[in-house]
Amino acid sequence: MDLLIKNGTVINAGGRLEADVAVRDGKILSVLQRSKGSGADADIIAGPGFTHDSVTEYESAVARGPGAVYGSGITPGSGTEIVDASGLFVLPGAIDAHTHFELPFGDISSADDFFTGTRAAACGGVTTVIDFVSPAKGESLPRAFNNRNAIAAPKVCIDYGLHMGISDLTGSALDEMEALVNAGVPSFKVFMTYAFRLTDDEFCRTLMHAKDIGALIMVHAEDHDALEALRANFLAEGKTDAWHHYLSRPEAVEAQAVVRAVEMAKSAAARLYIVHLACAGGMAAVERARLDGYPVFAETCPQYLNFTSDVYKRPEGRNFVCSPPIKGRESRDALWRGIKNGGISTVATDHCPFRLADKERGREDFTKIPNGVMGTENLYPYMLSEANKGRISFERAVKLCCSSPAEIFGCTISADGTLAKGAISPGADADIVLYDPAKDFVISQKNMHSNTDYTIWEGTALKGYPVRTYSRGALIYKDGEFLGKAGHGRFIKRALRECNVL
Repeated sequence: MDLLIKNGTVINAGGRLEADVAVRDGKILSVLQRSKGSGADADIIAGPGFTHDSVTEYESAVARGPGAVYGSGITPGSGTEIVDASGLFVLPGAIDAHTHFELPFGDISSADDFFTGTRAAACGGVTTVIDFVSPAKGESLPRAFNNRNAIAAPKVCIDYGLHMGISDLTGSALDEMEALVNAGVPSFKVFMTYAFRLTDDEFCRTLMHAKDIGALIMVHAEDHDALEALRANFLAEGKTDAWHHYLSRPEAVEAQAVVRAVEMAKSAAARLYIVHLACAGGMAAVERARLDGYPVFAETCPQYLNFTSDVYKRPEGRNFVCSPPIKGRESRDALWRGIKNGGISTVATDHCPFRLADKERGREDFTKIPNGVMGTENLYPYMLSEANKGRISFERAVKLCCSSPAEIFGCTISADGTLAKGAISPGADADIVLYDPAKDFVISQKNMHSNTDYTIWEGTALKGYPVRTYSRGALIYKDGEFLGKAGHGRFIKRALRECNVL
């Protein structure tokens, strides 16, 4: 074996155990539970991808008693790195299923490219990201995918996938979707607002086609006509500060669109994934659909769980501008209820920060503020800190950040649907985070690894923090220092399957 992590507490979505984790060739070779420490009192934990021969080796080793715990062929050799994880939690790496690296915004771009963005992710315990392809009008989907992948591949330092944007059905986009599914891109994002939005008719056609080819549609749900009317009215009245960004896209603007999107998905009998859900009314619509058994999944983001719309009243309120905007306290409370009761399926970030000078463009006009905030380095530490404080269980945090996104987005390694990501399980990729629940950490721009020059999380105190991140067995982060390299990350060819996230 290459790596042996001993004496830690392994936590997956389904539970926890005191166990040693062995890694070979970038995969989790075995998980050996410690009952009374070793030998005949050890139990075999075998999961998907763990071969019968490996189990037999373990059973043989256990029968021989202390001193032969790891078995022939998987005994630590002279080259094995042995890490003592006493007092630490051994967690699967997180999956941030919603990032925007190198996203153009007029004549500027989001602050993080694929290297600095995945560097920041790795330093927060994220070992997989799924970014987006945004085809130009009239551009073929396969061509857009190839161009975007060529930009990402040499820069990423963790594994990555891509979602495909759909904004134009006048060409052959629907016909090309199946080719993307076969290429490992089975998730497609549409918008209900902005100039590149789909009409309701186009949205319905896309949903029905996605069902036929086994794809998943993701939707940015805000009511375009309502928000455009509010924006125009505020601008005419000279109300142009950041607070009016929120007032132009209030709870009702998002909730109305979520309700419509859910009803269209139900009519098409298609799966639907609501990105960055931020409001109580939308949360209620998702919960009703899920109670009725419809495969509707909702993602929310840390900024919606931690802040309220009052941030837009601050002098630096423009730094918090994102869409949908951060909502009021009632919506934040509703999202936390969804986190606890299963209405929220995943937590991701919509990571799309811009530098201060870019945000300054909208000082006198909120419509000119580039939309987006940072978060990929804060996702896992924040959710784990909330678990550490007792708000949710660690198992629930792992489900939201690891196993559910892996299941929903098809991070698989075999035809039978064996998961490569999202769990500490034999056969899975050795994407592992060592987390110190006793470590106090205060977020500051000075200790972050993004390419931004500020953070909306400045001064946030966390209870517990990741101290090591492994990507396919390679140590890429340790005690505040990034140790990875550009190009280490691999493209994940994803395949959707029926998932049990409801």
